Amino acid sequence: MRPANAERGEAVLVLGGETLVLRPSFQALLAAEAELGPLFQLVERAAGGGLTLAEMAGLMWHCLVAPGAMDREGFGEALVAGGLSSATPALRVLLGQILGGR
Repeated sequence: MRPANAERGEAVLVLGGETLVLRPSFQALLAAEAELGPLFQLVERAAGGGLTLAEMAGLMWHCLVAPGAMDREGFGEALVAGGLSSATPALRVLLGQILGGR
């Protein structure tokens, strides 16, 4: 897997020893919004500590550049196994990109 490109708003997430790249592209954010509801409200919930695990996993899943052999259920399991605090830096990048853009 190639490294994340900060100029494109990408973030790195390491799950189960696999390095994944997350990119909040327009298409990815449209898919996330279709599933999770308005992104601005999602960011507000995150800022207030009310972001659910399902929302976090859904946003990240839609922003994955290449999930490899991992399916969505496996991604969720790996996210929990890795600990939510280890996914927080990547989540911050995604939320920052939603608000500020590139």
